[in-house]
Amino acid sequence: MAPFLFSRSVPVTKPTVEIVRPRLVLATTLLPDGDAGERALARALSGGDVASVLIDPAGRGDAAFQDLAERLVPLAQDAGAAAIIVDDTRCAGRVKADGLHVRGGDLEALGEAIARFAPRQIVGASGFATRHEALEAGERMPDYILFGEIGAEAGDAADAADLALASWWADIVELPVILAGGASLDTLEDAANSGAEFILLSRAVFGVQGQEAAAVAAANAVFDAVLRNGAEGSAVA
Repeated sequence: MAPFLFSRSVPVTKPTVEIVRPRLVLATTLLPDGDAGERALARALSGGDVASVLIDPAGRGDAAFQDLAERLVPLAQDAGAAAIIVDDTRCAGRVKADGLHVRGGDLEALGEAIARFAPRQIVGASGFATRHEALEAGERMPDYILFGEIGAEAGDAADAADLALASWWADIVELPVILAGGASLDTLEDAANSGAEFILLSRAVFGVQGQEAAAVAAANAVFDAVLRNGAEGSAVA
């Protein structure tokens, strides 16, 4: 079973508030083609725990994206991370990815993907900008919901609206949530304290060539501190 895959259950109100140590999800949006992109992801994966890799077409044509995915999917899987293809169902099947991500807030496309791929593969979704839209998507029973854009960080910190949605969702819904973080690790603590089970990073990890492993290690250190500080706070209370 892929490490990202959760059992499917109807989203319900959580009975208690739990301390959440988020896990890291990487978006490949900034990676170059060929050996350079493969090496960059390998360096990132060597830096510590990565739950999943969202492999983003990022404007590539079909052939170029197929080549990139063929390189990156086994690399992620060998490192114990789930390899999830963004939007391209044919590519997802060809490269034997662990799942498919449907962006754009399209409920019909999400429903079709779930009918076609679940439960054999992970199916996630993004593009839902309101609570109502997100709950409608949750009713389709994806494996997770992502708040924020894949690899399109507008600032150093997570978008405030995305952060608010992720915190609200994490408080009341069982279905796992991914929050897109910002472009800087300096602001990661705010996203990590949102309650989201996963934090998505792209530029914060892949923005400086050669520093990917250090960035992943630093992100995991922030996540460890969130868990440690939360446990200490609970003990004091």
